[in-house]
Amino acid sequence: MTRAETRRAPQDFERVLSSMCTDPHPAAREAAERFLATNPGDPETYPTVADLEREAVAMLGDVVALDDPHGYVAAGGTEANLQAVRAARNLADGDVNVVAPESAHFSFQKAADVLDVELRLAPTDDDHRADIDAVVDLADDDTAVVVGVAGTTEYGRVDPIPALADVAADVGARLHVDAAWGGFFLPFTDHDWSFSDAPVDTMTIDPHKVGQAPVPAGGFLARDPETLDALAIATPYLESDTQPTLGGTRSGGGVAGAHAVLSELWPGGYREQYERSQANADYLAAELSARGYDVVDPELPLVAADLPDDEFHALRDEGWRISRTASDALRVVCMPHVTREMLDAFLVDVDAVA
Repeated sequence: MTRAETRRAPQDFERVLSSMCTDPHPAAREAAERFLATNPGDPETYPTVADLEREAVAMLGDVVALDDPHGYVAAGGTEANLQAVRAARNLADGDVNVVAPESAHFSFQKAADVLDVELRLAPTDDDHRADIDAVVDLADDDTAVVVGVAGTTEYGRVDPIPALADVAADVGARLHVDAAWGGFFLPFTDHDWSFSDAPVDTMTIDPHKVGQAPVPAGGFLARDPETLDALAIATPYLESDTQPTLGGTRSGGGVAGAHAVLSELWPGGYREQYERSQANADYLAAELSARGYDVVDPELPLVAADLPDDEFHALRDEGWRISRTASDALRVVCMPHVTREMLDAFLVDVDAVA
């Protein structure tokens, strides 16, 4: 392979420890390639991929304990979160606000900017979860939606979703749960996070993260069809009459890939993956703690540790793709491609730079 070909070679995952994307499942790769040129945004013209999308949404409903889900395969969590805010705004009257914890994904800042709504961020508690008292103080009659996170991107924490549902109900707001990353781990835990655990209105869950679908394949799910009605616009020159999605033309690759991998792995394969990933996170946390680093207990397969700047940058120089939280903690995400052998090699380098 020439140097130019090497520079253009796809990213491998041998030293990627910071990403919430992973190597797609082989079945997802094959299905995505077959449906690349189809457009689920025009379901009457492309009925086969439209059927796959309906089936994929139904399977995602199984993952999140929703018997009759309404939604679609989005470009990712950012689009799904924006759509949740957009639906809440459209269903409300007048100027509205959104209340979310400071741990919410930065996509909510994008949503507030694009949709011209006020975003109110509540502090988190000592364990990096939404502080319910602070959420209560911020929510009022103009709150259109209260947001909870089920698997935060910095610490892997699960907000108290039922308590947030109570806050939303008290002010007549909707409840949105961002489970973009955590949604494929959480069914195998005892956390209360799903549609069966609280009166959740909308949810984000991304097959292209832990679900091992190809990028892009996000998930936007709603309890009621009225949510999609609030997003729909007329499409006069297409065979279909309306379109609720944010994007117009969408590649069927993401839809077909998500459908294929859900068919292949739900539920047993995902359970096995959760157990491996959680075991890896627990192992890394214990090893870092034994070396004297201050480590946040991994509630889900994400490890955060207090690593000095010089060691962090030295590990980056060794080719490790690692990142920081907003408070400068090392952040390692134990995605499906992360193996025990990778973590052992990482620890060898940790010892070398310490």
